[in-house]
Formats: sequence, structure tokens, C-alpha cells
Amino acid sequence: MPSPQTKAMGVVDRLSYEIFSLLESKFLFGGGGGAGCLSSSGPGTPARAFLDGGRVRVLSIDGCGGAGAEDALLAAAALARLEAGLREQAGDPDARVADFFDVVAGAGAGAVLAAMLFLRGADGRPRYTAQEALAFVASSVGRKEKNWGGRRGRDTVAPLLVPCYDLATGAPFVFSRADAVESDSLDFRLRDVCAATGADRGALADVRSVDGLTAIAAACAGVAAMGNPAAAAVTHVLHNKLEFPLATSVEDILVFSIGTGSSTTVSSGPKPNTPVPPTRAPSPRELARVTDEGVADMVDESVAMAFGDACGSNYVRIQAGRKSAPLRAETAVATAEAMLAQRNVESVLFRGRRLSERTNAEKVDTLVTELVKEQERRRSSPFPNVAIKQVATPRLSSATTASSGTTTARTTSSMPSPASWDSRR
Repeated sequence: MPSPQTKAMGVVDRLSYEIFSLLESKFLFGGGGGAGCLSSSGPGTPARAFLDGGRVRVLSIDGCGGAGAEDALLAAAALARLEAGLREQAGDPDARVADFFDVVAGAGAGAVLAAMLFLRGADGRPRYTAQEALAFVASSVGRKEKNWGGRRGRDTVAPLLVPCYDLATGAPFVFSRADAVESDSLDFRLRDVCAATGADRGALADVRSVDGLTAIAAACAGVAAMGNPAAAAVTHVLHNKLEFPLATSVEDILVFSIGTGSSTTVSSGPKPNTPVPPTRAPSPRELARVTDEGVADMVDESVAMAFGDACGSNYVRIQAGRKSAPLRAETAVATAEAMLAQRNVESVLFRGRRLSERTNAEKVDTLVTELVKEQERRRSSPFPNVAIKQVATPRLSSATTASSGTTTARTTSSMPSPASWDSRR
């Protein structure tokens, strides 16, 4: 029988939830006759049901400034598993990750992986499979070289968001395909975008738009507290009514967020996945890394709280711990598989954080089913819930009056294939 203290805590939890729901209804969604800032007709209304074309699907990949390919290892392995499951359940042997997401956001090494998976090939399809991307990331562990050729931010099959920090303006800056399509002054080469978001702490990446009119003095995304770009991606969807006209609240969004793999040493004893106390004082670089990871966790908790009761179905986050010892390319894939087998700590509404009941791999497998259902739901809807701006018809950007107004010609990518990476070293 529950104690009086337990009963009291239950009453407090219910009361807190009711108060939060009331405030949310009144000030966010326009309940009680008000015009809330995220006002919508609600998921149960006839109009909403008639227009329902499924949720906007968002992929978010973390990254810390100055880190190498190891930051994208967990994400690459998770997305390779996801793509294999999508091919099997959808019955399409050529299905790609990009076919099942409407927006991708990446920071640091996560931006490199995001750009790779969503890069448009000569045939208009995503150029690389997730398995090819995993092989590329694994073979690049321990190296800093990246050669992205001359491909541009608009050369992706879906909206791409990459954050950095612009020291010239003293504010975060997000590279966006939506802006790149509108104006050459907001379009940057992918190699510059990746250099900007993945710059070493203390180092700058001076990048310019393809027409040379916009200059960014970029520091890594971690400086802008955007090593976890999930919040930026959700905000982009809710405010971009041209491309996502039916997304009015977090209930209209499905987010898959992937962490970098915590750099803290983890145990494998009676209590697996628990931190091991350090044996020495951390270096400045290690302290910066811990700061980046802490901010990423804070963003995760904030986003999870914003989703509220819809968090379990609309927000999926995987994270893992990995040994602090340097990784090697020969063992990178095995390390990634071990991280997928872990259970991560997740946020629970009004109950703080707890260890997930499912492993990262199990979360990925469950997400496969959800994404396939969303695809089928969208095909049966009379109205599209996503209208991605096409490159062939750019319009003048509201952010600048400088625009080339020309159509971008489709050319074969100059980015090296993962298989040819060793030949270029």
C-alpha cells in the first residue's frame, strides 16, 4: 500500500501537470478564446483530420566542435540499421534514409554525415547509402581530412540545417537550404559549411557565400550551444510555413535525434553504462568537450519537455557512452555496434531523467515501423503536408536583395566516394 508521502507526490505531479496543461492551452494554443502563439485547430477536429497528411519527419545529428569522425559513428551505425529496416519493411531495396525524412539538421561531424546522406546525385536520388556513409565514417576515424568538392547547400534532396557561431555578428548562424535556394548570397559550398560547424575551439573558419557577398567568421556549433541542433530544426519546421504549411505544433512533428556518444568512460560490470570516476584532471580540450555534451543533454531535455505527453511517440533520442581511449578505424564498426546495444538516459515529463527501458537498437527498429506508417499515411492523404522549395525556381530572399536569379545546373558530384577515400590520402 502506498505511503502518505507517495500519495502526496502523486497529487503534486497531477496538479503540476494540470497547471502546465492549462497554461499551455491558454498561452500557447489559444485556449479560452485567446490567440495563442502556436494556435491550431487541434488534432481531433474534423478540419485537422481532413487535412492530416502525417507528421513532418526530422532527423537531427549532434556534433562537437573540433572532433573527428568518431562523433558521427553512433549516428552512422544507427542510420545504417535504420535504412536496412526501411528497405525490408517498405519492400524497396533501393530505399534511402533521405526518402523517409523531410528535414535534416547536423552539427560538427554530424553535419558531414547529414550532408552526405542527403546529397543529391546526378540522377536526382540521394547519392550515398547509409552503409556507404558508415564505411566512410569508420575509415575516417582518427583523421581530419574532408574533401567536399564544389557542391552547394542547395544540392540536397531535402532541407539541410547546419548551425555555427558567427563572430562577426556575435550571434548563431544556421546554414539553411531554404535560404540557399532563394539567393546565392545565402548559399554556401558544403565544404565551407562543414568547416564552419566543425571548427576547432579557438580556431575560425572564414567562409563566403558562392557569390562572395556574405561572409561568416565561423566558430564551431558548440560555441553557439547548438551542438545538438534538434531545437533549431523543430523551430525551423514550425516557422517555415512555405515548406511545412500544416505543422502547427509539436504534435505534427516526428523527431529522431542522435547523440555523439559520450566521451566519458563507462563500466561493463554489475551496473553497465555507468560512468567511471576519472583518474586525472581533465585537459582544457576535455573540459570543452564535457561542456558541449552537457549543453547537448540540456537541449535534449528541453525538447523532450516541449513535446510533453507526445514525447514518447513523437520524439526519439539515442545516446551512448564510449571509452575515452582513442578509437581506431579497424575497430570503429564494432564500437558503434556496442553503442547501439546500450540503453541511454532519457527525459520523462515531470520526473527528471531515467535509464531507458529499450536499447538504442530497439529504438531504431521501432522507429522503422513508425516511418513506414508515416510514408503510407502521406500517400493516402489528399493534401501534402510538405512542399519543399525546388532549386529550378528560386525566388528573391527576404533577407537580402542580392540574388543571381539563375537556375542551378545539375552536375555530377565532385565529392569523392567513400571507396576512393584511401586513394586520395
